[in-house]
Amino acid sequence: MSIPPPPGPQQPQGQYPHGGPGSQAPYAYNPYAPYGPYGSYGRQTPVNGAAIGALVLGVLCFLPAVGLVLGVIALLQIRKRGERGKGMAVAGSVLSSIGLALWVLALSTGAAADVWGGFKDAANGEGTPYALAKGDCFDSPTGNLEGEAYDIDEVPCSGRHDGEVFAVVKLPGGAFPGDDEVTRIADDKCYALQDTYAMDGWAVPDDADVYYFIPSRRSWRFGDHEITCLFGSTEENGRLTGSLRNDATTLDADQVAFLRAMRAVDDALDGEPDDYAEDDLLANQTWAGEVADVTGAQAKALSGRTWPAGAGKPVADLVEEMRDASREWTAAAKSPYADDYYEHYDEAYAYVDGRTTVTARKALGLDTTYPTYEDDSEGADGGGSAAA
Repeated sequence: MSIPPPPGPQQPQGQYPHGGPGSQAPYAYNPYAPYGPYGSYGRQTPVNGAAIGALVLGVLCFLPAVGLVLGVIALLQIRKRGERGKGMAVAGSVLSSIGLALWVLALSTGAAADVWGGFKDAANGEGTPYALAKGDCFDSPTGNLEGEAYDIDEVPCSGRHDGEVFAVVKLPGGAFPGDDEVTRIADDKCYALQDTYAMDGWAVPDDADVYYFIPSRRSWRFGDHEITCLFGSTEENGRLTGSLRNDATTLDADQVAFLRAMRAVDDALDGEPDDYAEDDLLANQTWAGEVADVTGAQAKALSGRTWPAGAGKPVADLVEEMRDASREWTAAAKSPYADDYYEHYDEAYAYVDGRTTVTARKALGLDTTYPTYEDDSEGADGGGSAAA
């Protein structure tokens, strides 16, 4: 690296008016040498690097103490070397001094901690749907759980809220699978997982339904590979009140055992064929036989358990009705004609969620409000989705 010549008139190299190489005589005056910030041969004097660094740090207000030190060093080097950049050094020093004063003020008032907390929250996705976890409740700034969602406000589940998360489904990495595929996965997973969070469907309000946050193509690029399943109200401007969670974390062992048995029967009933027995008797007979087996097995499981005081007889009465229902389902499965099939079908359904079920639930401290079910065939509105 060459050292720049000192400022002022200089003799071009190769000319020795007072002697050859090594002569100690001073250079002769060269009338063609430029003046000012230029050295010999018209080369511009370089800008001091420390001055540039001081200005950059001063403008960015980043490491103001370093910027101030660089500014002082730059001024000393410029004076000694004759380099350019004095204005940059002065400006950087002034801006760094102001930045340093602001940092001292921020530290003394606690504002710096708030700023750092904001950086950490942003890095963790705090305040966005991406940060929600199972059991969290939140409000949407728009009060709407459909469309695109950019930010949310987490709130206690004990009060009123727009949504409650009941599951988070991790998606594999790689390329974005597409909006349709992500929505399909959300439909399958979220509706299947709702009962693991809210085991007692009777305790879920009639206006509560399944919604979900799904990643968009844009958020996928930033690492958003999760589907957030949640409960929300289907009513216009409707909200949920209190947590809907009722699982092993909030229920006792007897309540969990009872609800699992009832859920198994409900799942079997949900598998009823779409075709009537007149159109497809075999399919309906097969389904009735499956319901008979499940109902009988769950009756046996309930009867083999020791229940707390006050719940033994109500549960025993329910078990007897479940056994009667199982026999009717078995008869329906063997019916040779559709009319005969429906006679046993109606008798079996008479035992489902009847008076004995309500009595047993009350004895176990479970909800006794009989739920209402919407007919999907009539196009009832369900939940929805939002892109995170």
